Amino acid sequence: MMIAVPILLLFFAFNTLPLIKGFMYSFTNFRGYGTKFDWVGWRNYIDLFTDTRVGNSYWFTFKLALVATILINILSLVMALALNAKIRFKSFLRGMYFVPNILGALVVGYIFSYIFTYILPALTSTASMLANKNLAWIAIVIVCAWQSIAMNTLIYISGLQTVPEDVYEAASLDGATGWNRFRYITFPLIMPFFTINMVLCMKNNLMVFDQIMALTKGGPAQSTESISFLIYNNGMGGGQFGFQSANAVIFFIVIVIISVLQLKYLNKKEEQL
Repeated sequence: MMIAVPILLLFFAFNTLPLIKGFMYSFTNFRGYGTKFDWVGWRNYIDLFTDTRVGNSYWFTFKLALVATILINILSLVMALALNAKIRFKSFLRGMYFVPNILGALVVGYIFSYIFTYILPALTSTASMLANKNLAWIAIVIVCAWQSIAMNTLIYISGLQTVPEDVYEAASLDGATGWNRFRYITFPLIMPFFTINMVLCMKNNLMVFDQIMALTKGGPAQSTESISFLIYNNGMGGGQFGFQSANAVIFFIVIVIISVLQLKYLNKKEEQL
């Protein structure tokens, strides 16, 4: 009990207390500096629904999160199936494939920024993807996927290893091979791991920040401004601390709702399979 007290105090000081203060500031016009502010009630929350920049950031974030989540889980599942097969140097390949997840997101972002800005344009004789409003978000998806696939693959491999070998042997006797074996045997048995990956992946992609900070800083022309980046950029340095605190509260609620809906839907699918 005595060991838990310091941990609880630290959790309250660095997690719960800032959350409470942020919620309090969401009802003020606090600029993020100084000590003077006025209470404005629900005005910040009302203004959020009429702010075009906020609306665009939500649209961009949802689009990126949806595409990245689908891409990451498809590629992760394919890689997990390949790495779980009977191949040589399997342990070595699994270790090497996990390296992207170890690297910091900002480091990875700066490396890819150099690739997109200098190397690819030199090879293709075209402008950088990061300078194109229609293509910059695709570059961010690529970077998010490159780093996230490793962890998702590891979770899928863990799921595949829980499938008993005798199940596959029985399926082979019944003539189930290839796609049919995956569809009717493998995937239903690893469905709980698919649920975990989908929920965590969607949540992480909705909160995308580091990749945008390193690659585009919200540009060009605010076309890649995620919600997290907007909250940080305008809240900390743009004099909108109170307004962006309200944005953070709404964003928190949105993430919780999406996660709960995902869990309910995917749990029902687990029961049906």
